[in-house]
Amino acid sequence: MNKEIIEHGLTWNRRRFLSAMSLGVGSVALGSLLMPDLFKQAAAEEAGLPPGIPHFAPKAKRVIYLFQNGAPSQQELFDYKPKLREMMGQEIPPSVRGTQRLTGMTANQSSFPLVGSFVDFKQYGESRAWVSDLMPYTAKIVDDLCFVRSMYTEAINHDPALTFLQTGSQQGNRPSMGSWLSYGLGNENKNLPSFTVLLSRGVGNGQGVYSKLWSNGFLDSVHQGVQFSKGENPVLYLRDPEGMNRNDRREMLDNLSELNQMSYAAFGDPEITAKVQQYEMAYRMQTAIPEVMDLSKESDDIVKLYGPDCLVPGTYAANCLLARKLSENGVRFVQLYHQGWDQHGNLPFEIAKQAMDVDQASAALVTDLKQRGLLDETLVIWGGEFGRTSYTQGRLTADNYGRDHHPRCFTIWMAGGGIKPGMVYGETDELGYNIIKNPVHVHDFQATVLHQLGLNHEKLIFKHLGRRYRLTDVSGVVVNDILS
Repeated sequence: MNKEIIEHGLTWNRRRFLSAMSLGVGSVALGSLLMPDLFKQAAAEEAGLPPGIPHFAPKAKRVIYLFQNGAPSQQELFDYKPKLREMMGQEIPPSVRGTQRLTGMTANQSSFPLVGSFVDFKQYGESRAWVSDLMPYTAKIVDDLCFVRSMYTEAINHDPALTFLQTGSQQGNRPSMGSWLSYGLGNENKNLPSFTVLLSRGVGNGQGVYSKLWSNGFLDSVHQGVQFSKGENPVLYLRDPEGMNRNDRREMLDNLSELNQMSYAAFGDPEITAKVQQYEMAYRMQTAIPEVMDLSKESDDIVKLYGPDCLVPGTYAANCLLARKLSENGVRFVQLYHQGWDQHGNLPFEIAKQAMDVDQASAALVTDLKQRGLLDETLVIWGGEFGRTSYTQGRLTADNYGRDHHPRCFTIWMAGGGIKPGMVYGETDELGYNIIKNPVHVHDFQATVLHQLGLNHEKLIFKHLGRRYRLTDVSGVVVNDILS
């Protein structure tokens, strides 16, 4: 077929012909507001992925990720190691330590004495899971949880480890897990973003969080996480400027849409239609967000369940309650970051305060979802970016010590969303330093999360700069043993 069209003595190529169809293409661009996935990039077409349709029947519809930023010490929370107490102050055996590299904070230590937990553990529920006395509320719901004690990663410092868990890569500029889910499944509620981010800070040393953790990377910008703040304006720049009413805003957006249609017709950049979608989403959020953020209608029983801090904006408890509201209103991925778990020193004091911050509200969220019939369709995840060493960092005294970063093993828990409840998966050695049963790599964890939402991690791909990318890079297997 001839690729050129001769009209009035002029030679038109295909690009010029399509440009001349600007009015028609512009109309389609406007129509994309009703079908946001109309202009997904060619990578989706090549992969044969119908937008917004899972690869198979999902067990979960949404995710709430309670990320404990800074790396909680598993030895003080969920991985009971009485042998550490027995060997308190003794050097870690070379056969256990092996050749693992150390951080710059302990590499120059001449001694690596083992240190047992200062807090006691007990077994709870029918699952008989061990939980420390720091987490009494979590202890009450162990039969709803699946503890994975055998997580591991390659990254030994916070930034790459955190970025790796959230994006599948230790380098930045990759789409986050929430963005991948938005890309693969689309939006469930057209009046709210599919991916939201909530931040809170504890009492300990705060490793920072940064916007690259909820970036859309090379995906369309509509898939970027929307950060909520604790101020009067939970979403920045959402309110109309002074002197502009709702009708003025609507007229402005209509005129802006016409300009964007012209730009799309001229350049064919799908990001132009993505911007139009974002403007329209912001317009609809002006009505939806105040209703979701209003906690005044929550019953006294709910406030008691989450604790009084749930009525204080910006606290972990308030964000857990807000996460429930966002999730039940169709937000696909709610990401919480709670900072303050980086206890290199003064661990007994700081971790006790930190646990008190999160224990009640985390358990309350699971209980609340369950009593509303939402837990089965909501996957709740709790955990940090890596674990903590079995030996002390710095000076060991009778009542004080610290722990350094430890990527070889750490503990998370998961609940709902088709995960087996009342289960403990994986095992570490008697000193809590190496995994001896059922290791779970970060990419395995990510593949499992996607699987529960009906997505095959090997098929959820995006072609960028000549390469096919996915959340799990080139590895990862679904951990079928923990699936119900």
